[in-house]
Amino acid sequence: MVQIIRKAALPSASDVPERLRAAAACAASIRLREPRPVGFPLLFSNDWRPIEPAIAYLHEHGVQRAHTVDTLRTYAEILYDWFDTLEQSRIDWDHVDAVDLVAYRNRMLNESSAHTQRPYSVGTINHRVRGVIRFYDWAVRRGWLRSSPLLGGANDFAVARTDRAPRRGDGADADISLFVLRQFTSLPRPLASSQACELLACLEPPYDLMARWQVYTGLRVSELLRLTIEDVVKSRSSVTPDPPYRLIDVQRKGRKHGYIIAPTSLLEETTAYVSTHRRGWLARSGRRRRREARNELFIGSRGAPVLKNRYQKVIQHAGRACGFKVTTHLLRATFACMLLARLERLAKQDASINPLLIVKILMGHEHIETTDRYLRAIAADPFALTEALDTLIDEVHG
Repeated sequence: MVQIIRKAALPSASDVPERLRAAAACAASIRLREPRPVGFPLLFSNDWRPIEPAIAYLHEHGVQRAHTVDTLRTYAEILYDWFDTLEQSRIDWDHVDAVDLVAYRNRMLNESSAHTQRPYSVGTINHRVRGVIRFYDWAVRRGWLRSSPLLGGANDFAVARTDRAPRRGDGADADISLFVLRQFTSLPRPLASSQACELLACLEPPYDLMARWQVYTGLRVSELLRLTIEDVVKSRSSVTPDPPYRLIDVQRKGRKHGYIIAPTSLLEETTAYVSTHRRGWLARSGRRRRREARNELFIGSRGAPVLKNRYQKVIQHAGRACGFKVTTHLLRATFACMLLARLERLAKQDASINPLLIVKILMGHEHIETTDRYLRAIAADPFALTEALDTLIDEVHG
C-alpha cells in the first residue's frame, strides 16, 4: 500500500546518540537551494521506495511554484489514490493506458469513498481524473516520459472513433475528454432573509459573527479564517461623519490580493466581540496555560483559533436544527445573490453600473462565468417561481 510520510524537522545534535552527533551537526549546517518545508508530503511504495516522479511533481508545485498548502494537499491526495490503485493492480505508472484510467474512473463510480462511506460525486471523480491527466502532462513535459496515451488524440479508442463535426458549445479539451464524465453545473440556492436570520440566531459566538461576515461580505472560509485583529480593528479616519462602510484588504484564493466592503455595523459588532468574548477566552486560556491565539480574529472558547472543519460542522448542525440544509459556501452564495439582485434593480433604473463585474470583484472570482451562475440562480429563484405557479393555477381554476 502506498504511504504518505510527512517531512520532519532535522534533529539537533543533542537529540541523537553520541556517535551520530557529528553527522547531525553537519546535516543542520547544509543549506539547500530549494528546501522542502516541514510537513511536505513524500510518497513511498509498498516496499518503502520513494515514488520519485510524484515527489518531484509535488516539489515543483509546492516549493518552486509556491502553491498554497491546500492545493499541495489536494495534489498529494490525488497522486496517493492513483498510485495506490496502480500498486494494487500491479501496473507500472509509466505503462498505463486509456483502459487503466477508465477503469480507475469506473471504480469510483461503483464504489463508495473509504473516507466518507458515501458514493463519489461526479465532481470529485472528474477532479481526480483531471488531476491524473495533469500529472502525466507534466511528466511528459519534464522528461519523465517520452509520451503518454492519456494525452492528446491518443487518449481516444480508435475502434470507437467516428468522424463528427464538433458541436457548438463544447467546452475545453479536458471537459470533452473520453475520461471525464458529463457534469451539469448546479446553481447556488441562496438562503431567504428569514432563513438567514433564523440561522444567525441559532448560532453561538464566535460562529454567529463568522456567519455574519460571510453573509455581509461573501468571504470564503479560508479567507475568513485569515482575518486578523489588525485587519478589522484599525484607527478611525478623521472624516466626519464616519463612512457607512470600509474597504478591507484580504488575501484571496491562490494568494491573490483583493478587498471586501465591510459595513460599519459589522465592524462595530466585531469590535464588541474582540473586547468581550475574545478577551475573556484568551484570559481564561492563559490561566490554564493553554496554547492561545496571538493575532487571529476568530478563536474558540478555549482560546485556540477556529478550525475550518469545526466551523463547517457547526454551520451544518445549526441548519439541521433550523430545518433546512446550509453550508458555509451557501452563506457566501447568499451574499452574491442578494447583492446581484439589488444591483440588477439599480441597473434597470438607469444606474451606470455593471452588476456582474462588481460582484465578480467582491467575490474574488477569476472568471466572469463563475459570477454568471449567481445571475442564473436569481432568475430561477424558487420563491419567484412559486408565486408564478400559484398565479397560473389560480387562472386555470378560474
